[in-house]
Amino acid sequence: MTHLTRHWVFIPFTTFMSTELADLLIVHWFGCFFDLTVAFLLLIESTRPLAMLFATAFHLMNSRLFSIGMFPWVCLAELPLFCKPDWPRRIFQIFNYEKCTKTGNDVKHANIEKRSSLDINKMNKSVSWRQRLVCILLLSHCGIQAFLPYSHFITKGYNNWTDGLYGYSWDMMVHAWDTVLVSIRVHDNQSNLSHYLDPTAWTANDRWSKHGDMSHQYAKCLKSNLLLDYNVENSFKSPGIISISNNLSIYIDVWCSLNGRFQQRMFDPRIDLLKVKWSPFKEVSWLLPLLRQFTDYRSKMAEIQKEVYSWSNFTEVLFVADFPGLFLENYISEDLENVTLTVLHGQVQYEDEGERFSKQLNVNQHLEIVSPGFHKVFTIGNVPACYMYTYINKTRTVNDLHDDLVDLERPKLDIVKEVGHRIRNALKFYEHICNSFLNVVTR
Repeated sequence: MTHLTRHWVFIPFTTFMSTELADLLIVHWFGCFFDLTVAFLLLIESTRPLAMLFATAFHLMNSRLFSIGMFPWVCLAELPLFCKPDWPRRIFQIFNYEKCTKTGNDVKHANIEKRSSLDINKMNKSVSWRQRLVCILLLSHCGIQAFLPYSHFITKGYNNWTDGLYGYSWDMMVHAWDTVLVSIRVHDNQSNLSHYLDPTAWTANDRWSKHGDMSHQYAKCLKSNLLLDYNVENSFKSPGIISISNNLSIYIDVWCSLNGRFQQRMFDPRIDLLKVKWSPFKEVSWLLPLLRQFTDYRSKMAEIQKEVYSWSNFTEVLFVADFPGLFLENYISEDLENVTLTVLHGQVQYEDEGERFSKQLNVNQHLEIVSPGFHKVFTIGNVPACYMYTYINKTRTVNDLHDDLVDLERPKLDIVKEVGHRIRNALKFYEHICNSFLNVVTR
């Protein structure tokens, strides 16, 4: 939430107050008050118009600020559920659409008053098929919304470390994800050569790295694009020194932390994602389990982090956990100094680049690592290992003040540029749809 008020949607507030004050009053204080009261304000008739106005503005702002898919639009579509059931008739009456309030149960209020009390009682006792249908639809909608967050026992293929369909779970805003590394290795089985790919290739975000079904789709997408551009049999391939065959394997290694836990692997880096089978009703076979046995370690991690930060303004710490039989290959940049590897749980085997030096480390043992260079940390034994890196970031010592000045001078996002970007994306979207349709038709 840092520097959120620098976005153009907050211009009405930042024109007469500082961004820091707007961040405190609008984002935090008013945001907290809004979340705690908007549901009750929508239920009260006298406060409903004001609550509808603020809720609409809130969801529209969220659609611009965050990449949360259809969530704000679904919330906007469901706001009329808090209104009286005759709100469509009132809107049509404003535009003098008389025919929508004629005969049967749709008679005008003026005509209803002219009926006798006997007719009114008879009408109230009878329930039309339309009313039954509306009641069934509303109950079905409520039932679906209540069931979807707990449907993960059916849709096992969409589960990761947190069960439930992504985009639907009620606790989607509770979990905090911190991804430090995404490694994609493309292995040519014919030439026995491996190539490492930029994880942002042919994708606009990294959401695929958190979900098994998306990672499988992304691997197949990578193969299609790589064969199109670099296949030795393709006469239209892009010019370059890299050529690959049709016999490929793709391995993905994602290091992620959930809710302040250790950084650990999400997927098994030894499994070829082009050969796996995925089903929405079966568990993801290449998903590694969350190391929940170290969840209680977070309090100790916070103490260690506090101590490391007290050494200087530029010291940092990284906590890592890994499975037996796997290893972490890490590169220490020359911008880091006083790099120390300390084992917190289990046993590890350290090897530097070229296997010139190797040492086994047990609990509470540490080793200073020389930078720059690669090294490997093998998890040995039968239990997972936990360790940490402590280091001084020399880049921060030089650029810390400069970064603060640049951040203060950072201009607000131009609304014209964003609208143009949205239009270009929409045109590209419809272009892809048309091309896909033509591809299916012409086959």
